[in-house]
Amino acid sequence: MRTGDLEEFRGFAQERLVHLRRAAYLMCGDWHHAEDITQTALAKLYSVWGRRRQIRNMEAYAHRVLTRACVDHMRRRWRREQPSCVLPDRAEPCADPALGLQVRAALAVLPPRQRAVVVLRYWADLDIAATAAAMGCSIGTVKSHTARALARLRSLLGDDADSDTFGAFAPPADSTRRKAVLR
Repeated sequence: MRTGDLEEFRGFAQERLVHLRRAAYLMCGDWHHAEDITQTALAKLYSVWGRRRQIRNMEAYAHRVLTRACVDHMRRRWRREQPSCVLPDRAEPCADPALGLQVRAALAVLPPRQRAVVVLRYWADLDIAATAAAMGCSIGTVKSHTARALARLRSLLGDDADSDTFGAFAPPADSTRRKAVLR
């Protein structure tokens, strides 16, 4: 890889690292696994960086690689080392920490592909087509996974919740509120 290409990859990786790590965390539910998944995804992106001009949307491609790495990780979880002592992570500031915990606990119940759809659609703000491209599936599959995931989340979080309380599940006008709930 040329020096200019390497610097361009470093810039892309530094710019998107936090976003990719948070998306991985929301998909897998564990910061340590999210870091591993993010590093795996970045390594795969690095290996194809020389052909990046053939990739129409590098952001969507990065999400696709990350999603596949996460689904692969979840399928092979039983082969991974299990820690014997769990240290608490420091929580990021959230407008309502209890709500953030409820949403993350509800996300953890979803199957990996449904969780990935919710994260990509409502946290990463990808449209249906971009989510389908990132996951390598059809638009109809994204729609059905979204409907099932949202129905399950609503049942877990309470049917009487209005969109102001659970803004992560209804497209609000301001996407920063939605992201604040999921962080």
